[in-house]
Amino acid sequence: MFNIRFLLASFTCLTLAVGSTAALADPGNGKGQGNGKGGPSNNHVHGNQNGKGHGSGSDNSDRAPVIDRGGVLGVLDGYRNYWSPAPALPPGIQKNLARGKPLPPGIAKKLDGRLVGRLPHYDGYEWQQAGTDLILVAIATGLIYEILDGAFD
Repeated sequence: MFNIRFLLASFTCLTLAVGSTAALADPGNGKGQGNGKGGPSNNHVHGNQNGKGHGSGSDNSDRAPVIDRGGVLGVLDGYRNYWSPAPALPPGIQKNLARGKPLPPGIAKKLDGRLVGRLPHYDGYEWQQAGTDLILVAIATGLIYEILDGAFD
């Protein structure tokens, strides 16, 4: 009887310890505790930084894409005639545009097909424009995977 209680107490403590670390993790918008980042407006890419994205040629179908911000911005700069600048989103709407959240309806617009053909392609994701930001959205869920702040400035 004592061994069962000891095992149950140990399992509960272990579960609580693992759950606490998950609660402190970055929620995706740069506001997690101890992440060392400024905030969501620090213009850094918030994506997976393990170096293994869909475009690497290996079988990584279960991994999220790694976004090369410099490369994407270079494409946008090189093909300025394929996109038109848009006014920045109002602050209230901009706050709702966050990584890991659903894309608010009517906020984003599709990009010109010629530009989409030049941007990196990630299976299951699509690029869209929201104000001055370029966003990468998961097609199946409509969740925002990545936001490149001010890409269309």
